Amino acid sequence: MKKPVFIALIWALSSLALTSNLAAQDFKGNIVGGSKVKIAVPDFRGSAGAPALMSTFNQTLWGDLVSAGLFDLVAKTFYPHPIPQQPSDFGAATMASWLNPPVQASYLTFGYGATQDNLFVLRGWLYDLTRGTPAQAQALAKNYIGSMDDAGARKTAHEFAADIIALFGGKSLFGTHIYYVHQAYAGAPKEVWVMDWDGSNQHQISRYNGLTIQPSVSSDGSHIAFVSYAKRTPGIVVFSVDPLRDLHFYNQMASVNSSPAFTPDGKQVMYSSSAGGRCCRLFLANLDGTNFHPVTHSEFIDTEPKINPKTGAQVVFVSGRSGPQQIYQMSIDGGNIERLSDGTGEASNPSWHPNGEIIAFAWTRGFAAGKFNIFTMDVASKRYNQLTHDEGRNENPSWAPDGTHLAFASTRGGRSQIYSMLANGTEAQRLTSDGLNFSPVWGK
Repeated sequence: MKKPVFIALIWALSSLALTSNLAAQDFKGNIVGGSKVKIAVPDFRGSAGAPALMSTFNQTLWGDLVSAGLFDLVAKTFYPHPIPQQPSDFGAATMASWLNPPVQASYLTFGYGATQDNLFVLRGWLYDLTRGTPAQAQALAKNYIGSMDDAGARKTAHEFAADIIALFGGKSLFGTHIYYVHQAYAGAPKEVWVMDWDGSNQHQISRYNGLTIQPSVSSDGSHIAFVSYAKRTPGIVVFSVDPLRDLHFYNQMASVNSSPAFTPDGKQVMYSSSAGGRCCRLFLANLDGTNFHPVTHSEFIDTEPKINPKTGAQVVFVSGRSGPQQIYQMSIDGGNIERLSDGTGEASNPSWHPNGEIIAFAWTRGFAAGKFNIFTMDVASKRYNQLTHDEGRNENPSWAPDGTHLAFASTRGGRSQIYSMLANGTEAQRLTSDGLNFSPVWGK
Protein backbone atom coordinates (compact mmCIF):
# COMPACT_ATOMS: atom_id res chain seq x y z
CA MET A 1 0.00 0.00 0.00
CA LYS A 2 1.43 3.32 -0.98
CA LYS A 3 2.13 6.09 1.51
CA PRO A 4 -0.25 9.03 1.50
CA VAL A 5 0.82 11.91 -0.72
CA PHE A 6 0.91 15.23 1.08
CA ILE A 7 0.68 18.67 -0.52
CA ALA A 8 4.11 20.27 -0.71
CA LEU A 9 4.59 23.53 1.15
CA ILE A 10 6.86 26.22 -0.33
CA TRP A 11 8.70 27.08 2.81
CA ALA A 12 12.32 27.62 3.78
CA LEU A 13 13.45 24.27 5.12
CA SER A 14 16.46 24.15 7.31
CA SER A 15 19.32 21.94 6.25
CA LEU A 16 19.52 18.26 7.11
CA ALA A 17 22.84 17.65 8.81
CA LEU A 18 23.90 14.03 8.59
CA THR A 19 27.46 14.21 9.79
CA SER A 20 29.78 11.64 8.33
CA ASN A 21 31.39 10.71 11.64
CA LEU A 22 28.12 9.64 13.30
CA ALA A 23 28.84 5.96 13.77
CA ALA A 24 26.12 3.60 12.58
CA GLN A 25 25.09 1.19 15.30
CA ASP A 26 25.07 -2.59 14.90
CA PHE A 27 21.32 -2.96 14.53
CA LYS A 28 21.28 -6.75 14.72
CA GLY A 29 23.56 -6.62 17.74
CA ASN A 30 21.14 -4.37 19.59
CA ILE A 31 18.27 -6.73 18.89
CA VAL A 32 20.04 -9.74 20.35
CA GLY A 33 21.15 -7.92 23.45
CA GLY A 34 23.87 -5.42 22.48
CA SER A 35 24.17 -2.04 24.13
CA LYS A 36 21.61 0.63 23.25
CA VAL A 37 22.20 4.34 22.70
CA LYS A 38 21.16 6.50 25.65
CA ILE A 39 18.96 9.29 24.37
CA ALA A 40 16.96 11.99 26.14
CA VAL A 41 13.63 12.88 24.53
CA PRO A 42 12.03 15.77 26.41
CA ASP A 43 8.55 16.97 25.53
CA PHE A 44 8.37 19.54 22.75
CA ARG A 45 6.24 22.65 23.29
CA GLY A 46 4.18 24.57 20.77
CA SER A 47 3.21 28.14 19.98
CA ALA A 48 0.10 29.72 18.46
CA GLY A 49 -2.36 26.90 17.56
CA ALA A 50 0.19 24.11 18.03
CA PRO A 51 0.01 23.43 21.81
CA ALA A 52 -3.14 21.31 21.42
CA LEU A 53 -1.21 18.94 19.12
CA MET A 54 1.99 18.58 21.13
CA SER A 55 0.76 15.80 23.41
CA THR A 56 0.02 13.63 20.36
CA PHE A 57 3.39 14.52 18.83
CA ASN A 58 5.34 13.79 22.03
CA GLN A 59 3.63 10.46 22.68
CA THR A 60 4.19 9.33 19.09
CA LEU A 61 7.86 10.33 19.01
CA TRP A 62 8.56 8.58 22.30
CA GLY A 63 6.70 5.44 21.21
CA ASP A 64 8.51 5.23 17.85
CA LEU A 65 11.94 5.52 19.45
CA VAL A 66 11.13 3.00 22.17
CA SER A 67 9.83 0.45 19.67
CA ALA A 68 12.85 0.85 17.37
CA GLY A 69 14.92 -1.34 19.69
CA LEU A 70 17.98 0.89 19.24
CA PHE A 71 17.65 3.30 22.12
CA ASP A 72 17.66 3.47 25.90
CA LEU A 73 15.35 6.42 26.55
CA VAL A 74 16.31 8.24 29.74
CA ALA A 75 13.38 8.73 32.12
CA LYS A 76 11.96 12.25 31.98
CA THR A 77 12.14 12.62 35.76
CA PHE A 78 15.91 13.08 35.44
CA TYR A 79 15.75 15.93 32.93
CA PRO A 80 17.19 19.32 33.89
CA HIS A 81 15.41 22.63 33.35
CA PRO A 82 14.98 24.70 31.32
CA ILE A 83 14.66 22.37 28.35
CA PRO A 84 16.07 23.84 25.11
CA GLN A 85 13.71 24.48 22.24
CA GLN A 86 16.22 25.69 19.64
CA PRO A 87 20.00 25.87 19.18
CA SER A 88 20.20 29.37 20.70
CA ASP A 89 19.04 27.80 24.01
CA PHE A 90 21.88 25.29 23.92
CA GLY A 91 25.17 26.35 25.45
CA ALA A 92 28.10 24.60 27.12
CA ALA A 93 26.38 24.51 30.52
CA THR A 94 23.21 23.05 28.97
CA MET A 95 25.25 20.41 27.15
CA ALA A 96 26.98 19.39 30.38
CA SER A 97 23.69 19.13 32.28
CA TRP A 98 22.38 16.52 29.81
CA LEU A 99 25.68 14.65 29.37
CA ASN A 100 26.53 14.32 33.06
CA PRO A 101 24.64 12.57 35.89
CA PRO A 102 21.82 12.08 36.58
CA VAL A 103 20.79 12.14 32.89
CA GLN A 104 24.01 10.80 31.30
CA ALA A 105 22.52 10.86 27.80
CA SER A 106 24.65 10.54 24.68
CA TYR A 107 22.02 12.18 22.47
CA LEU A 108 19.32 14.77 22.98
CA THR A 109 16.27 15.64 20.88
CA PHE A 110 14.62 19.03 21.17
CA GLY A 111 12.50 21.42 19.15
CA TYR A 112 9.07 23.03 19.00
CA GLY A 113 5.81 23.08 17.08
CA ALA A 114 4.31 26.08 15.34
CA THR A 115 1.66 26.94 12.78
CA GLN A 116 2.02 28.53 9.38
CA ASP A 117 -0.56 28.89 6.61
CA ASN A 118 -2.92 26.65 8.62
CA LEU A 119 -0.34 23.85 8.70
CA PHE A 120 1.47 22.27 11.64
CA VAL A 121 5.22 22.86 11.41
CA LEU A 122 7.65 20.96 13.61
CA ARG A 123 11.26 22.03 13.96
CA GLY A 124 13.41 19.22 15.33
CA TRP A 125 17.05 18.78 16.26
CA LEU A 126 19.17 15.85 17.40
CA TYR A 127 22.41 16.69 19.23
CA ASP A 128 25.32 14.35 19.88
CA LEU A 129 26.33 15.33 23.40
CA THR A 130 29.64 13.47 23.21
CA ARG A 131 31.17 15.75 20.58
CA GLY A 132 32.72 18.25 22.97
CA THR A 133 31.15 21.59 22.11
CA PRO A 134 27.65 22.82 21.19
CA ALA A 135 28.95 23.96 17.83
CA GLN A 136 29.98 20.39 17.00
CA ALA A 137 26.96 18.64 18.53
CA GLN A 138 24.32 19.07 15.84
CA ALA A 139 23.62 15.73 14.13
CA LEU A 140 20.20 16.45 12.65
CA ALA A 141 18.23 19.62 11.99
CA LYS A 142 15.06 19.54 9.96
CA ASN A 143 11.53 20.92 9.61
CA TYR A 144 8.48 18.67 9.25
CA ILE A 145 5.04 19.68 8.00
CA GLY A 146 1.63 18.17 8.65
CA SER A 147 -2.05 19.05 8.82
CA MET A 148 -3.45 20.96 11.79
CA ASP A 149 -4.84 17.92 13.55
CA ASP A 150 -3.70 14.85 15.45
CA ALA A 151 -2.99 13.03 12.18
CA GLY A 152 -0.60 15.80 11.17
CA ALA A 153 1.12 15.71 14.56
CA ARG A 154 1.56 11.94 14.32
CA LYS A 155 2.91 12.25 10.78
CA THR A 156 5.60 14.75 11.76
CA ALA A 157 6.57 12.66 14.79
CA HIS A 158 6.85 9.50 12.67
CA GLU A 159 9.02 11.33 10.12
CA PHE A 160 11.31 12.88 12.76
CA ALA A 161 11.69 9.49 14.46
CA ALA A 162 12.40 7.83 11.09
CA ASP A 163 15.25 10.24 10.42
CA ILE A 164 16.74 9.61 13.87
CA ILE A 165 16.44 5.84 13.47
CA ALA A 166 18.11 6.00 10.04
CA LEU A 167 21.14 7.74 11.56
CA PHE A 168 21.80 4.63 13.63
CA GLY A 169 21.43 2.14 10.80
CA GLY A 170 17.81 1.24 11.50
CA LYS A 171 14.69 1.34 9.37
CA SER A 172 11.49 3.04 10.38
CA LEU A 173 8.23 1.12 10.18
CA PHE A 174 6.36 4.29 9.26
CA GLY A 175 4.34 3.65 6.10
CA THR A 176 4.23 -0.14 6.50
CA HIS A 177 0.97 -2.04 6.98
CA ILE A 178 -0.27 -5.20 8.67
CA TYR A 179 -3.02 -7.26 7.03
CA TYR A 180 -4.95 -9.58 9.34
CA VAL A 181 -8.21 -11.47 9.83
CA HIS A 182 -10.85 -9.74 11.96
CA GLN A 183 -13.96 -11.25 13.52
CA ALA A 184 -16.38 -9.00 15.39
CA TYR A 185 -17.34 -11.80 17.82
CA ALA A 186 -17.13 -15.58 17.98
CA GLY A 187 -19.32 -17.00 15.21
CA ALA A 188 -19.39 -13.78 13.19
CA PRO A 189 -17.98 -13.61 9.63
CA LYS A 190 -14.21 -13.34 9.26
CA GLU A 191 -12.86 -10.68 6.90
CA VAL A 192 -9.43 -9.36 5.94
CA TRP A 193 -8.57 -6.00 7.47
CA VAL A 194 -5.51 -3.76 7.34
CA MET A 195 -3.92 -1.34 9.79
CA ASP A 196 -0.85 0.83 10.05
CA TRP A 197 2.21 -0.67 11.70
CA ASP A 198 1.35 0.86 15.10
CA GLY A 199 -2.26 -0.38 15.15
CA SER A 200 -3.84 2.84 13.91
CA ASN A 201 -6.13 3.31 10.89
CA GLN A 202 -7.78 -0.13 11.09
CA HIS A 203 -10.21 -0.76 8.25
CA GLN A 204 -11.86 -3.58 6.32
CA ILE A 205 -10.58 -4.89 2.97
CA SER A 206 -12.71 -7.92 2.03
CA ARG A 207 -16.51 -7.89 2.18
CA TYR A 208 -17.69 -11.44 1.57
CA ASN A 209 -19.76 -11.71 4.76
CA GLY A 210 -18.34 -15.17 5.35
CA LEU A 211 -15.10 -16.94 6.05
CA THR A 212 -12.08 -15.06 4.66
CA ILE A 213 -8.66 -16.12 5.97
CA GLN A 214 -4.92 -16.53 5.31
CA PRO A 215 -3.88 -13.10 4.01
CA SER A 216 -0.59 -12.69 2.15
CA VAL A 217 1.10 -9.62 0.70
CA SER A 218 3.60 -9.21 -2.14
CA SER A 219 7.09 -7.94 -1.32
CA ASP A 220 6.42 -4.51 -2.84
CA GLY A 221 3.02 -4.19 -1.16
CA SER A 222 1.18 -3.85 -4.47
CA HIS A 223 -0.89 -7.06 -4.18
CA ILE A 224 -2.60 -9.04 -1.46
CA ALA A 225 -3.96 -12.56 -1.59
CA PHE A 226 -6.25 -14.44 0.76
CA VAL A 227 -8.60 -17.41 0.93
CA SER A 228 -12.36 -16.98 0.70
CA TYR A 229 -15.19 -19.46 1.24
CA ALA A 230 -17.59 -17.25 -0.74
CA LYS A 231 -18.19 -20.15 -3.13
CA ARG A 232 -18.46 -22.65 -0.26
CA THR A 233 -15.14 -24.35 -0.94
CA PRO A 234 -11.94 -22.44 -0.10
CA GLY A 235 -10.57 -20.51 -3.07
CA ILE A 236 -7.78 -18.00 -3.57
CA VAL A 237 -8.46 -14.32 -4.22
CA VAL A 238 -5.78 -11.86 -5.41
CA PHE A 239 -6.30 -8.11 -5.17
CA SER A 240 -4.25 -5.20 -6.41
CA VAL A 241 -3.88 -2.69 -3.58
CA ASP A 242 -3.84 0.71 -5.29
CA PRO A 243 -6.48 0.76 -6.65
CA LEU A 244 -8.12 -2.03 -4.66
CA ARG A 245 -9.59 -4.47 -7.17
CA ASP A 246 -10.08 -8.19 -7.68
CA LEU A 247 -7.72 -9.72 -10.27
CA HIS A 248 -9.95 -12.83 -10.57
CA PHE A 249 -7.39 -15.51 -9.74
CA TYR A 250 -8.21 -18.78 -11.52
CA ASN A 251 -8.78 -21.56 -8.98
CA GLN A 252 -8.34 -25.16 -10.03
CA MET A 253 -11.29 -27.51 -9.64
CA ALA A 254 -10.54 -28.75 -6.13
CA SER A 255 -12.08 -29.05 -2.70
CA VAL A 256 -9.23 -26.93 -1.29
CA ASN A 257 -7.16 -24.07 -2.72
CA SER A 258 -5.42 -22.31 0.13
CA SER A 259 -2.30 -20.75 1.73
CA PRO A 260 -1.24 -18.39 -1.10
CA ALA A 261 2.25 -16.83 -1.08
CA PHE A 262 3.88 -14.52 -3.63
CA THR A 263 7.25 -15.02 -5.27
CA PRO A 264 9.66 -12.13 -4.51
CA ASP A 265 9.09 -10.57 -7.95
CA GLY A 266 5.33 -10.62 -7.38
CA LYS A 267 4.65 -12.41 -10.67
CA GLN A 268 3.67 -15.84 -9.33
CA VAL A 269 1.75 -17.39 -6.46
CA MET A 270 2.51 -20.66 -4.67
CA TYR A 271 -0.37 -22.32 -2.89
CA SER A 272 -1.72 -25.59 -1.50
CA SER A 273 -4.39 -27.49 -3.45
CA SER A 274 -6.24 -30.80 -3.45
CA ALA A 275 -6.45 -30.69 -7.27
CA GLY A 276 -5.99 -34.13 -8.74
CA GLY A 277 -7.65 -35.79 -5.76
CA ARG A 278 -4.71 -35.53 -3.35
CA CYS A 279 -4.80 -33.22 -0.33
CA CYS A 280 -2.71 -31.40 -0.52
CA ARG A 281 0.18 -30.58 -2.86
CA LEU A 282 1.95 -27.30 -3.46
CA PHE A 283 1.38 -25.61 -6.82
CA LEU A 284 2.99 -22.63 -8.54
CA ALA A 285 0.92 -20.41 -10.85
CA ASN A 286 0.94 -17.03 -12.53
CA LEU A 287 -0.48 -14.04 -10.69
CA ASP A 288 -3.88 -14.69 -12.31
CA GLY A 289 -3.83 -18.43 -11.52
CA THR A 290 -2.95 -19.62 -15.02
CA ASN A 291 -0.03 -21.89 -15.96
CA PHE A 292 -0.37 -23.78 -12.69
CA HIS A 293 1.73 -26.87 -12.06
CA PRO A 294 2.47 -29.04 -9.02
CA VAL A 295 5.73 -28.56 -7.14
CA THR A 296 5.40 -31.30 -4.52
CA HIS A 297 4.06 -34.81 -5.01
CA SER A 298 3.66 -36.16 -1.48
CA GLU A 299 0.71 -38.29 -0.46
CA PHE A 300 0.56 -36.22 2.74
CA ILE A 301 -0.58 -32.64 3.34
CA ASP A 302 1.83 -29.90 2.21
CA THR A 303 0.73 -26.35 2.99
CA GLU A 304 1.79 -22.84 4.07
CA PRO A 305 4.56 -22.28 1.50
CA LYS A 306 6.78 -19.22 1.96
CA ILE A 307 9.39 -18.31 -0.67
CA ASN A 308 12.80 -16.95 0.30
CA PRO A 309 12.49 -13.17 -0.25
CA LYS A 310 16.21 -12.75 -0.87
CA THR A 311 16.91 -15.53 -3.37
CA GLY A 312 13.51 -16.70 -4.59
CA ALA A 313 15.08 -20.14 -4.83
CA GLN A 314 14.09 -21.78 -1.53
CA VAL A 315 10.70 -22.50 -0.02
CA VAL A 316 9.80 -23.30 3.57
CA PHE A 317 6.50 -25.05 4.11
CA VAL A 318 4.49 -27.16 6.53
CA SER A 319 4.04 -30.87 5.92
CA GLY A 320 2.70 -33.95 7.68
CA ARG A 321 4.92 -36.29 5.68
CA SER A 322 6.82 -37.44 8.79
CA GLY A 323 3.87 -37.47 11.22
CA PRO A 324 2.72 -34.36 13.11
CA GLN A 325 3.10 -31.17 11.10
CA GLN A 326 6.69 -29.90 10.81
CA ILE A 327 8.62 -27.19 8.96
CA TYR A 328 10.44 -28.27 5.79
CA GLN A 329 12.64 -26.55 3.22
CA MET A 330 12.97 -27.31 -0.50
CA SER A 331 14.10 -25.77 -3.76
CA ILE A 332 11.38 -23.83 -5.57
CA ASP A 333 11.19 -26.65 -8.14
CA GLY A 334 10.37 -29.15 -5.39
CA GLY A 335 13.81 -30.73 -5.02
CA ASN A 336 16.19 -31.05 -2.04
CA ILE A 337 13.47 -31.45 0.58
CA GLU A 338 14.72 -31.44 4.17
CA ARG A 339 13.04 -31.08 7.54
CA LEU A 340 14.03 -28.03 9.59
CA SER A 341 12.12 -28.57 12.84
CA ASP A 342 13.31 -31.58 14.81
CA GLY A 343 10.15 -33.68 14.65
CA THR A 344 8.95 -32.98 18.18
CA GLY A 345 5.60 -31.33 18.81
CA GLU A 346 3.82 -29.51 16.00
CA ALA A 347 5.37 -26.70 13.93
CA SER A 348 3.59 -24.31 11.57
CA ASN A 349 3.31 -20.74 10.21
CA PRO A 350 6.85 -20.22 8.84
CA SER A 351 7.88 -16.68 7.86
CA TRP A 352 11.13 -15.62 6.21
CA HIS A 353 13.26 -12.83 7.61
CA PRO A 354 13.99 -10.23 4.86
CA ASN A 355 17.63 -11.40 4.81
CA GLY A 356 16.56 -14.88 3.63
CA GLU A 357 18.59 -16.61 6.36
CA ILE A 358 16.23 -16.81 9.34
CA ILE A 359 12.64 -17.94 9.76
CA ALA A 360 10.10 -17.35 12.49
CA PHE A 361 7.45 -19.99 13.15
CA ALA A 362 5.00 -21.35 15.71
CA TRP A 363 5.93 -24.52 17.59
CA THR A 364 4.55 -26.60 20.45
CA ARG A 365 8.01 -27.96 21.31
CA GLY A 366 8.21 -28.67 25.02
CA PHE A 367 4.54 -27.84 25.59
CA ALA A 368 1.17 -29.56 25.53
CA ALA A 369 -0.36 -30.23 22.13
CA GLY A 370 -1.81 -27.07 20.63
CA LYS A 371 0.06 -24.68 22.93
CA PHE A 372 2.08 -22.84 20.33
CA ASN A 373 4.89 -20.36 20.98
CA ILE A 374 6.94 -18.21 18.61
CA PHE A 375 10.44 -19.37 17.69
CA THR A 376 13.11 -18.16 15.29
CA MET A 377 15.60 -20.39 13.50
CA ASP A 378 18.79 -19.86 11.53
CA VAL A 379 18.01 -22.05 8.54
CA ALA A 380 21.60 -23.02 7.73
CA SER A 381 22.50 -24.22 11.22
CA LYS A 382 18.96 -25.09 12.39
CA ARG A 383 19.71 -23.32 15.68
CA TYR A 384 16.52 -21.95 17.17
CA ASN A 385 15.47 -19.46 19.82
CA GLN A 386 12.16 -19.29 21.72
CA LEU A 387 10.62 -15.82 21.91
CA THR A 388 7.33 -16.29 23.79
CA HIS A 389 6.83 -18.20 27.03
CA ASP A 390 3.73 -19.20 29.00
CA GLU A 391 1.49 -16.42 27.64
CA GLY A 392 -1.37 -18.18 25.91
CA ARG A 393 -1.33 -19.48 22.36
CA ASN A 394 1.08 -17.54 20.10
CA GLU A 395 0.93 -18.10 16.33
CA ASN A 396 1.38 -16.68 12.84
CA PRO A 397 4.59 -14.68 13.24
CA SER A 398 5.33 -12.29 10.37
CA TRP A 399 8.52 -10.30 9.93
CA ALA A 400 8.34 -6.55 9.51
CA PRO A 401 10.19 -5.04 6.54
CA ASP A 402 12.84 -3.73 8.96
CA GLY A 403 13.79 -7.31 9.92
CA THR A 404 13.74 -6.29 13.58
CA HIS A 405 10.07 -6.60 14.54
CA LEU A 406 7.53 -9.39 14.34
CA ALA A 407 3.75 -9.29 14.30
CA PHE A 408 1.94 -12.29 15.75
CA ALA A 409 -1.41 -13.42 17.11
CA SER A 410 -1.75 -14.27 20.79
CA THR A 411 -4.45 -15.23 23.28
CA ARG A 412 -2.40 -13.89 26.22
CA GLY A 413 -5.17 -11.41 27.04
CA GLY A 414 -7.92 -14.03 26.81
CA ARG A 415 -9.00 -13.47 23.20
CA SER A 416 -6.87 -13.67 20.08
CA GLN A 417 -5.34 -10.26 19.26
CA ILE A 418 -2.50 -8.96 17.11
CA TYR A 419 0.76 -7.97 18.81
CA SER A 420 4.16 -6.77 17.70
CA MET A 421 7.50 -7.37 19.40
CA LEU A 422 11.20 -7.07 18.82
CA ALA A 423 12.95 -10.09 17.35
CA ASN A 424 14.40 -11.01 20.74
CA GLY A 425 10.90 -11.35 22.21
CA THR A 426 10.88 -8.05 24.13
CA GLU A 427 8.78 -4.88 23.82
CA ALA A 428 5.53 -6.72 23.04
CA GLN A 429 2.74 -4.28 22.17
CA ARG A 430 -0.90 -5.08 21.53
CA LEU A 431 -2.12 -3.55 18.27
CA THR A 432 -5.79 -4.63 18.22
CA SER A 433 -8.46 -4.79 20.90
CA ASP A 434 -11.92 -4.97 19.28
CA GLY A 435 -13.34 -8.41 18.50
CA LEU A 436 -11.01 -11.28 17.68
CA ASN A 437 -8.02 -10.91 15.36
CA PHE A 438 -5.78 -13.49 13.72
CA SER A 439 -3.12 -14.23 11.10
CA PRO A 440 -1.15 -10.98 10.70
CA VAL A 441 1.13 -10.46 7.73
CA TRP A 442 3.41 -7.42 7.60
CA GLY A 443 3.98 -5.61 4.31
CA LYS A 444 5.00 -2.32 2.82
